[in-house]
Amino acid sequence: METIEQELQRGWAIQQQRKFVDAEQIYRNVIAKAPGNFNAWCFLGIALHDQRKYSQAHEAYQTALRIQPRFPVALNNMGNTLRYLQRAEEADACFQKAIDLKPDYLNAYKNRGTLHVWNGELERGLRCYEQALQLNPTEAELHRNLGVIYLLQGRFEEGWREYRWRWRVGDLQRPKLSAPVWDGSDLRGKSILLTAEQGLGDTLHFVRFAKILRERGANTTVYCQPQLMALLRNASSLGPMFPNSLPYDRPLDTHCTLLDVADILQIDLHSIPNQIPYVLPAEHLVQYWAERFPKSSSVFRVGIAWQGNPDHQADMFRSVPLKHFENLASVPQVELISLQSGYGTEQLGDWRGPRPVTILDQNIDKTSGAFMDTSAIMQHLDLVITSDTSIAHLAGSLGVPTWVALSLMPDWRWLLDRSDSPWYPTVRLFRQHKQGDWSGVFSQILEYLVRAITTRFQCKSVD
Repeated sequence: METIEQELQRGWAIQQQRKFVDAEQIYRNVIAKAPGNFNAWCFLGIALHDQRKYSQAHEAYQTALRIQPRFPVALNNMGNTLRYLQRAEEADACFQKAIDLKPDYLNAYKNRGTLHVWNGELERGLRCYEQALQLNPTEAELHRNLGVIYLLQGRFEEGWREYRWRWRVGDLQRPKLSAPVWDGSDLRGKSILLTAEQGLGDTLHFVRFAKILRERGANTTVYCQPQLMALLRNASSLGPMFPNSLPYDRPLDTHCTLLDVADILQIDLHSIPNQIPYVLPAEHLVQYWAERFPKSSSVFRVGIAWQGNPDHQADMFRSVPLKHFENLASVPQVELISLQSGYGTEQLGDWRGPRPVTILDQNIDKTSGAFMDTSAIMQHLDLVITSDTSIAHLAGSLGVPTWVALSLMPDWRWLLDRSDSPWYPTVRLFRQHKQGDWSGVFSQILEYLVRAITTRFQCKSVD
């Protein structure tokens, strides 16, 4: 017969396997037997938080704290949940109470720092991280977080140094290869495997470095997500490709992640390689979609995308509800074309714009490979307007005019306080000035769109 403590530990082990619903049920069973067990209520809060049931998680932590007010773990976790509920002052108070009860509470300092960073208070966030580092100077996640902030601020030398700590966090793994990791030595005549590290957008962003190394005499092979293989093979300057779903067993001198190449080459604001396009669409698909989107002197075609991967930790901040695009359909001559696939497409059923969005066939990109049709379609668009998703990196790498709507604290590659991107010359950035305020962002986008169309069609009338 299990004790309550053993049941809770079993639930936690299951939760660590990401079986959140099963863990929740175990915690609820314990609570049914022992409603005064504050640990069970805290575990329940964590399980609900991991399912993004933030309001319910908050209630569970409140119950735990009513039973045991001096409970720093529950206070820290409640602060985290309040952070996702965008109740920043309450979250900060929770972290402070947790630290008051447990002055060496590393996670409370870390989470408090992240709260301030997400709210655009970088200096406050940095101070929290620095306080945490005093407790544990070798805490890898803290160093990685510092690296992200420094890179966001354009402090590349410090940023690269700190961001290297990500390899010690435990959520990223290099492929198991017998060859050594590249140390920056001369690659002329040497073979190097360039490995994808994170998501599809990251690969599209950093694959440019295959071309850079090839120009320096290296024999490169890009070891990337299989779904990107077809697209990236269109650009011969990127060299050979190999799917990372298969083990790589060919002779090799060295290997390096695409992102780490930027670090080793000491890329900074003055040396970012931004020659575009470095990704190319398939010509036969460009010709195919030309029939669907023939050249027109009276239509301004705008591709839109709004939803990123909901599993991304900051997705609730970076993805844009589709309703914010609706006013763009009021602009004469504009045809909005959905480039969204999968997550987020259900929002199209609630569209209330003055004109409908053009919805493409559901088999887009399913026949030829990821982004194959989308990259070809983009060649027939006047503009892409998107949230911070892989669509932004695809359009930027293709050299397509692109406007990106950014949250208050964006991904580090978009930097701070600028409307252009040194990574992508054809990208314009539209930034929130207040967390969650997409209305202000899209008011500005609408203003720029009207201006762009007025300029376009005035020029046409003059011609």
